[in-house]
Amino acid sequence: MALYSDKVMDHFRNPRNVGVIENADGVGEVGNAKCGDIMKIYLKIDNDTITDVKFETFGCGSAIASSSMATEMIKGKPVSEAMALTNRAVAEALDGLPAHKLHCSVLAEEAIKAALKDYYDKNGIAYDESQFPDCASCGHCDL
Repeated sequence: MALYSDKVMDHFRNPRNVGVIENADGVGEVGNAKCGDIMKIYLKIDNDTITDVKFETFGCGSAIASSSMATEMIKGKPVSEAMALTNRAVAEALDGLPAHKLHCSVLAEEAIKAALKDYYDKNGIAYDESQFPDCASCGHCDL
């Protein structure tokens, strides 16, 4: 059995939504250079809908594939659906990730939520702080 699914390889070799959105409505960056994966997500939001999303990822193939898939999953969706995106959904959409690479899908979820938090903060929109994970305290990069 191959270590990576065809979908992981496709999103790694042909990532979707790579780049930067100038004047993004929300920007989220998560990760740690010590652990080797850093993701930055840019959102353009109009009328509570994510009209555009881009990413920059420094990391392994699973990190790039997770970023690419996650952006595909939220593009054109309401903010509420993007908030509900889980790392499990990203990994499942990629037809799985090796156990030691599941943290890449976690980073994708966290980067999207960090960008949404930035959007809320910039626009004075109230939110429940518990909905936003704190990458610095997850402990993954301390392993």
